Amino acid sequence: MPSIAYFGPQGTFSEQAARAHAGDEDALVPMRTVPLALAAVRAGEADIACVPVENSVEGAVSATMDALAVDEPLVAVAEVVLPVRFSVLVRPGLAAEEVRTVASHPHALAQVQGWLGEHLPAASPTAATSTAAAAVGVLEGEWDAAVTAPVAASHYALSVLATDVADVDGAMTRFLLLRRPGELPAPTGSDRTSIVVVAAAERTGVLAEMLTELALRGINLTRIESRPHQGQLGRYRFYLDLDGHVVEQRVGDALAALHRRCQELRFLGSYPKAEPSLAGAAVLTGNTDHDYAAAGEWLAAVRGGSTP
Repeated sequence: MPSIAYFGPQGTFSEQAARAHAGDEDALVPMRTVPLALAAVRAGEADIACVPVENSVEGAVSATMDALAVDEPLVAVAEVVLPVRFSVLVRPGLAAEEVRTVASHPHALAQVQGWLGEHLPAASPTAATSTAAAAVGVLEGEWDAAVTAPVAASHYALSVLATDVADVDGAMTRFLLLRRPGELPAPTGSDRTSIVVVAAAERTGVLAEMLTELALRGINLTRIESRPHQGQLGRYRFYLDLDGHVVEQRVGDALAALHRRCQELRFLGSYPKAEPSLAGAAVLTGNTDHDYAAAGEWLAAVRGGSTP
């Protein structure tokens, strides 16, 4: 029976994302941290890991980014995008005016600080390792309230003080489903490719040189983030999301060029986008697989002595 390790405990948005991807026979396995979920797949203890990668309000999830860049490579095979609306859970019988402490993951607290200030002004916010861990802490009497994913209410014997809570309408979180390297998902025409690169040298224009390899091939860059490389100031890893699939000539050609230019290049996967609305830009004339094939035939003819 396939298993999916997710950033737990039970009751997180990661569980909701895993359930959105899982089949009826898949087993869901909560893990205490993102690195532990990925480590379970690397060790063969789980088939897939489901972890958050970015939020439309708070940006990239650094724990996921750092864990994907080191140790045995994993590749994404799918993504899930969830709307982010929170529930506020308390122990049964506790009224809003009695709440003095409220806990959640820092990303969640940042997305409801306006609501907390208006509805629970006497409560002090406290960071927890996850939204569900905050719910466990409320059960154990550590905090009065927890800001959680709605699914947490079905796992913990707590009362719902409020639901559909968010400061920003339309907030979304994107999750990746990752496994050990193997056969890639087939291209769908609406795909995303993710990579991590480290420049070969720190000099003026080095990032522009790398991005030019994408622009020259008409590849749309949808996301770029940087993180310190091995804790060194001034040395960075760049995380790039691109429109397209590695089997497409333009994308494969660009990745090969980046491999020549960069000190490190880690392929994080080519996978279908979660929503048709995320289709991205059309492939420009001159950059389709047909264009590459025609150019290759022309070059072969020239090298063979013809003058087409």
